Amino acid sequence: MAVKALYYSERDGLEMALKNADKMLFSSKAEADARDRILELSEEVTVFLQKRVSGLSEELAEQCALAIAEEKDLFARALKKPELLNEASSNTET
Repeated sequence: MAVKALYYSERDGLEMALKNADKMLFSSKAEADARDRILELSEEVTVFLQKRVSGLSEELAEQCALAIAEEKDLFARALKKPELLNEASSNTET
């Protein structure tokens, strides 16, 4: 019998990672570290949004921040070419 190591971000927590194994369990430490960096960015963006957008609920701020963090490369490219944001969302909706 073979043994396989699986990694997860402690920010997600083991219980959450096991519930969402397809998105939160990784076969390499590098992938888990990348997930951890996304969650770290998401936490900072959440705080930023709550400070800048009055009346924004914590839950909605967290959802928005995670979406931004998960698509950070797209947002970086969109700083130069804003229409990329909607081109990408059109491609994923179909």
